[in-house]
Amino acid sequence: MKKLRKIIHIWIGLPILIFVTSCSEEYLEVQPLGTALEDNYYRNEAEAYSGLIAIYDVLGKQSRGFENMIALLNSGSDDHFTGGGSSSDGTQLQAFSNYTISESNIATSYWNDFYQGIFRANTLLLKLPDVDMPNATKARFEAESKALRAIYYFELVRLFKNIPLITSPLATSEIYNVTQADPVDVYTQIENDLLDAISDLPVTLDIENEGGRLTQGAAKALLGKVYLYQGKNTLAAAELAEINGTPGTTSAFGYRLLDNFSELWEISNIYNTESIIEIAHTDQSNADWWFWGSSADEGNSLAQMIGPRGFVNSSGSAATDFAGGWGFNVITQGLYDVLNGDPRFDETIIDIQALADAGQIEYEPSFQNTGYFLKKFLPFASDRSTGGGVVELNYKQHTYMMRLADTYLLEAEALGGSGARAQALLDAVRARVGLPSVPVTMDAIMQERRLELAGEGHRWYDLVRTGNAATALAFKGFTPGKNEILPIPLAELENTLLEQNPNY
Repeated sequence: MKKLRKIIHIWIGLPILIFVTSCSEEYLEVQPLGTALEDNYYRNEAEAYSGLIAIYDVLGKQSRGFENMIALLNSGSDDHFTGGGSSSDGTQLQAFSNYTISESNIATSYWNDFYQGIFRANTLLLKLPDVDMPNATKARFEAESKALRAIYYFELVRLFKNIPLITSPLATSEIYNVTQADPVDVYTQIENDLLDAISDLPVTLDIENEGGRLTQGAAKALLGKVYLYQGKNTLAAAELAEINGTPGTTSAFGYRLLDNFSELWEISNIYNTESIIEIAHTDQSNADWWFWGSSADEGNSLAQMIGPRGFVNSSGSAATDFAGGWGFNVITQGLYDVLNGDPRFDETIIDIQALADAGQIEYEPSFQNTGYFLKKFLPFASDRSTGGGVVELNYKQHTYMMRLADTYLLEAEALGGSGARAQALLDAVRARVGLPSVPVTMDAIMQERRLELAGEGHRWYDLVRTGNAATALAFKGFTPGKNEILPIPLAELENTLLEQNPNY
């Protein structure tokens, strides 16, 4: 099998319809040659595997393409301004950052891409029973499809709340009659998909050939998070405890905090012991402008987006030989202040303005520039692809969707922010970076999440789900009772039965 980062790109859309103007039977009976249609695909394991990889491909939206999730979620948080070249650069990101987002300026891909993944999962799940392949392999493919569908529904219900729940392929005529489901029913489907999947997923992977595929640990960690988001704290704590094991040691699933925080951001350190769900990127997809953001593009776009604009290494020093970029997701003064003095600061924030003031580099200030940039994903010039395609679109750095420090802190939260185990979980995250113990409380846990996970796309969700968004984001124009969820894109409302979210 090929690694997931070497994606097999296929299109699994609705059946191709052949329109003819003649009524001649001669033409009506002509079959398309050399074309894999939905009706005659999935005949064997190889074709089913291609379908599975197509479902996985949507995971790349976390950090692939301009409309990636990490850039979006960072923009909406109190830790980042959108940045970029001007107030109109990246309109949908700017609108989310200053809370002028509407049905007209939100990018439709935040809705469509995840539904594409769900459609692909629904299609494969329908076809799998008839595929000629070993039962054990078929069970694993089914489990992966359900777990991925759960991930995509979790993304959608958190972003939009009021969404359609579709668990089987729809005919074209049915699409316009779909209505929104009760969010409780969506969460029930997510839970059921993950519970169904866990036992048929592997505990460990052959990283060389299977790196990036889901495991039992990944599904259980996600299930714990799903429970927590619904306030099912006892269930959440139980699932997460299995993943985390004894804090600071190796769990039964093989997870362990890396010894050094800096190791998390080494580009070569992929699928490490802290990684639970990892988004793979490659510099070998030859991504180019004309198909950037499509399923054929496998580079890490986030890396290019967060680099400083017009960057020039004036000193010639290898230590400041960062690759330039487009200046997005600049760091706010608020995040700088809370991280200043923390051992994680140097791996999280780079003070580009200070380097410019010292004459070591030159750069063009971003919109709402603070001079502080996100270092975790910032590539060096040496990381630029030497292959085909466009250099800017072919960075290979992986990103984390879930990692162990995240699940440590989620479990401590599920435990109510009190007790010996919650204290041990918090202590382990702090001890890894050389910080002393502090009394465990919910405030201490949320502060630790902000420090540990800065820039990784978690902060906005943390503020919203804990009810702290209205206060923390007031300076950006956040409106309570409205901006906790996004507006449904206008294109999804036209000629459908879908209703816009409240107050948009």
